[in-house]
Order: sequence, then structure tokens, then C-alpha cells
Amino acid sequence: MMRRFLPRLIVLLAMLMPALAHAESIVVVANPAAGVDALSRNDVINIFLGSFRQLPSGVAALPIDLPPGHPARAEFYRLLVGKNQAEINTYWARLIFSGKTRPPIQAERVEDAVSMVQGSVGAITYLERSKVSGKLKIVFELAQ
Repeated sequence: MMRRFLPRLIVLLAMLMPALAHAESIVVVANPAAGVDALSRNDVINIFLGSFRQLPSGVAALPIDLPPGHPARAEFYRLLVGKNQAEINTYWARLIFSGKTRPPIQAERVEDAVSMVQGSVGAITYLERSKVSGKLKIVFELAQ
């Protein structure tokens, strides 16, 4: 019985491998007019977690989060700082209560985040690579 099942299992796993290996990367994008060619991981962490809100070019940074529950949002924070959404929400609740800083602007839809970055020099957001248009500049890529 196992001899007949094993080849089928191997074929099934071989068919699934490309789908599993092709997880889409998350990139951080900025307005091309911001004067930023690239950001470091620390820059992205500091901008999105409120430590500082200035791009290396001197332009004021305006971080924009994707909507709550969006898979790219969860993946972004997991890859960036190893935190899930509940941990990020707790982090912001403490900072908001203390009055030290404010969280990124929250877009209602991915299209709204893209539109805000295109329309504001200092705006910055994260997207799945396939969602990036020619009107946005990739400044950082999160490794899977």
C-alpha cells in the first residue's frame, strides 16, 4: 500500500514546491521626488516605529500603513522586527498613551497608500513587489 502512495505524495509535493518557494517579497517604496535612493533596515524601523520621521534626504517622512488585516502588513512587521500585529498594536498603544509619537497613517486600501505616496514627497509605504508601479521608487526590500 505504501509503495503506491509514496510516488503520488512525491509528485504532489513537487507540484507544490514552486508555489511555496515563490512567496512575494515586500518592498518599501517612496515618492521618487523624495531624493532617497535607498534606506537601511534601521532607517525603515525608525521611520515606521516612530523613533524619527525624517528621510536621509532631509525630507519629513510620512509613513503609511496598509489596512489592518492585510497580509502584507502582517508580513512587513514580521520580517522587519519579528513582531505580529497584536505586538505592534500594543507597542503603539503604549507610545500613544505616553504622548511620545504617533503611529503611521493608516490607509483604508492599498490603492489609497499608493496614491498618498505618489501625491506626497515624504510619503513612504510598503507593498508586495507586484503592486509597485513606475511612479514609485523601491528604497528597501525585506528578505523572505
